[in-house]
Amino acid sequence: MNRLPAHTRVLIIRCLVEGMSIRSTARTADVSKNTVLKLLCASGRACAAYQDAALRGLTCRRVEVDEIWSFVYVKQKNAPYAKNPPKLAGDAWTWTAMCPDSKLILSWRIGDRTSATAIDFMDDVRSRLAHRVQLTSDGHIPYLEAVERAFGEDVDYAMLVKHYGTTAEDAREHYRGATRIPVQGNPRKDQVSTSGVERQNLTMRMSMRRFTRRTNAFSKKVENHAHAVALHFMHYNFVRIHRTIECSPAMAIGVDNHLWEIRDLVDMVEAHEPRKAKVVPIPLNLDPN
Repeated sequence: MNRLPAHTRVLIIRCLVEGMSIRSTARTADVSKNTVLKLLCASGRACAAYQDAALRGLTCRRVEVDEIWSFVYVKQKNAPYAKNPPKLAGDAWTWTAMCPDSKLILSWRIGDRTSATAIDFMDDVRSRLAHRVQLTSDGHIPYLEAVERAFGEDVDYAMLVKHYGTTAEDAREHYRGATRIPVQGNPRKDQVSTSGVERQNLTMRMSMRRFTRRTNAFSKKVENHAHAVALHFMHYNFVRIHRTIECSPAMAIGVDNHLWEIRDLVDMVEAHEPRKAKVVPIPLNLDPN
């Protein structure tokens, strides 16, 4: 990749993390669409590798997990009729784990919504924690097996099961309350919540154009989808000031001692590119079968 001027790279990254599409970013920075995509891919690889190494031994006390829906190329129901779809076209779920005290996103996986992805995701969550935590998920059944396999008895785990209307017409519009169900250990009832990670879902939809509903800016390749997610979480964890804690999540949890700027992120991407010795896989778990 030809090296762009530093201010142009900063501008492109800033546009991407603020929710602009690839084409609008290209117009704003006066570069080609392919140039934006190449920088996105390079940034995604570097951000995934950096966070994989940095987010270890975390001292979280509570963790909330959730999944957010998106799709690649076509929606799942249209995948059988698509012309020349890529191998992993269709629904793409992003599983996220959040520390509600520091607001840190400590782990994520992109995949389907099956037990295989849940197990892979919870194994990664467990590997990043320094001690026992209280864990809360929604009522998605695959979490039960995944949490048991990853944590065993070394967790205080509860499900927050929400109840909606009983008919298809009012299922989403009529929220009827939630039930807190202890599953493992001794979770504190007043701390059984998924509000923080669900609010993060909104942040993802607002900060990544490809997650916005009813647009043509959806991902065309799952690899680019994963790179965009890695870049978003790098910006969210290290660059962006969270209004509640008045610093970045990385600073709040003790992973870093200063607030990054976009230029720092660009410098990190440049430093990562020449090193080819170790390739860290993007957090992706989509089984084409």
